[in-house]
Amino acid sequence: MHPLIVIAAKEFRDGLRNRWVAGATILLAALAFVLTIVGSSPTGMLDVKPLTVTVVSISSLTIFLVPLIALLLGYDAIVGEAERGCLLLMLTYPVSRAELLLGKFLGHASILAFATIVGYGGAGLAAAFRGGADAESWQAFSALLLSSIMLGLSFLALSYLISTIVKERSTAAGLAVGTWLLFVVVFDLALMGALVASKGGVWTDLFPKLLLLNPADAYRLFNLSAFDSVRKISGLGGLSASARFPAHVLLAVLAAWIVLPLAGALFTFSRRQA
Repeated sequence: MHPLIVIAAKEFRDGLRNRWVAGATILLAALAFVLTIVGSSPTGMLDVKPLTVTVVSISSLTIFLVPLIALLLGYDAIVGEAERGCLLLMLTYPVSRAELLLGKFLGHASILAFATIVGYGGAGLAAAFRGGADAESWQAFSALLLSSIMLGLSFLALSYLISTIVKERSTAAGLAVGTWLLFVVVFDLALMGALVASKGGVWTDLFPKLLLLNPADAYRLFNLSAFDSVRKISGLGGLSASARFPAHVLLAVLAAWIVLPLAGALFTFSRRQA
């Protein structure tokens, strides 16, 4: 069996043993079910399928929760092994550094994907059975699952980059929390502050493009503006008119936020002293 698969399977088993898989799945499912039950109540007046409202509700939840889970899952993937003295032992095995890092990443990625599909999938099925669903709402929900996994992987890649750069777990933990605050909270506040302070001007044209520098904003734009039924109730009608990027462009941005930090982690780890 390929070393990548062996290492990934070990990480997934460790996630089962450490309750990461169960904890993340239960948390995502519980909050998604609550949002589904509460958020779909007014859909009769709006003539919108409950599954469409669920997409809007879960999108808002995902931006805050999934990046945090991903960062906490992977921040000590390398530096933690080094502090425990296990990294040097692992590198004595017939496995390259790239195989070790990518195997661990795939294992953590499988935990995120499993938790997202099972946790959100149950809520989506409940919303569909509760009030029906049309073809577009199912497409929007499928896109939500795919992009939620990609968003999680982008922050998981950032956590691996952090883990290969620092020398202590405490530093990695601090940087992980700081990364979450930067992309989820501070970034949008800073853009809005600059836009208001400048009273438009050049920021009006730059604002949509600057949103692509944040994977959370690319995720938000994709899920809340890519489908007409979702955009109608998401509150992004005005924004999507000026920041109307094609769906494939937004997915490409999310993919780049996975590949580039992971490539940086591979480069840094290849030069790191065990």
